[in-house]
Amino acid sequence: MSETDFDWDDLRLFLAVARAGGLAGAASATGKSAPTLGRRMLTLERKLGRELFERLPRGYALTEEGQALLDQAGALEDRLRPIIARRPEDALPVVKVSAGLWTTHLLCRKVHRVLGEDALRLRFIAADEMVDIGRRAAVIGIRNQRPESPTLAGRRVTRIRFAAYAVNDSVTPWAQVIGPTPSAKWVQQTARSAPRIEVTNARSALDLAEAGAARVVLPMFIGARLSHLQQVGPEIEALAHDQWLVTHHEDRFVPVVRRVIDRIHDLLKAECSMPPGQAQ
Repeated sequence: MSETDFDWDDLRLFLAVARAGGLAGAASATGKSAPTLGRRMLTLERKLGRELFERLPRGYALTEEGQALLDQAGALEDRLRPIIARRPEDALPVVKVSAGLWTTHLLCRKVHRVLGEDALRLRFIAADEMVDIGRRAAVIGIRNQRPESPTLAGRRVTRIRFAAYAVNDSVTPWAQVIGPTPSAKWVQQTARSAPRIEVTNARSALDLAEAGAARVVLPMFIGARLSHLQQVGPEIEALAHDQWLVTHHEDRFVPVVRRVIDRIHDLLKAECSMPPGQAQ
């Protein structure tokens, strides 16, 4: 095998597995899931034509050829260390979380509960369209439907409800968000003959409502927390949907990702399931 065919990242992962004596410890050190590490080690052995590990019930033990590669790779790592050394903050794992604007708004306001005690870089991606988790455009997605792809894992959180809000019931124009979301389409159909003010994002629609210029459709976990607005209609049952936490089926086994998923689940379960009159 030539150097141009060699994936140097395999060497880094090999060092982690060899030093940890197994996949679990290496997963914590590398941010890769144990199944992913297991496949990468098998692929490396096939590329090199060597058996590097003995797979034992309680871990991975180096073979004689594995020990020789460890010695060689460790020496190479020492020579390369001054070149590849990074600042500590650059080495932190990045967990990208994709959600709609209002869910992202809530997560940002409660970010300390998402971070917990982990040292990581958290990146929020506020987008109404779905980002491609399968291609790792995000690590965690918060969606309004259960994932259908076999490469994605889903975890139901709660039921999200919607209603119209305004400063008072006498406000008749609607804030119309131009976009593909179900709430935008609902306003377009419902307010077909009513006066409308069109905007390109939901935050501007809320600004119009707070200015007393229009009524706006909001998730009730947001609207119930706005003391200067009131609900001006019944719950819009056509917009209610289940909320799902979605991730790649491999990433969910990465320890730091698992912890962030659990914390987001608990946060959304508590905040988005709260009856409107109990919002804090």
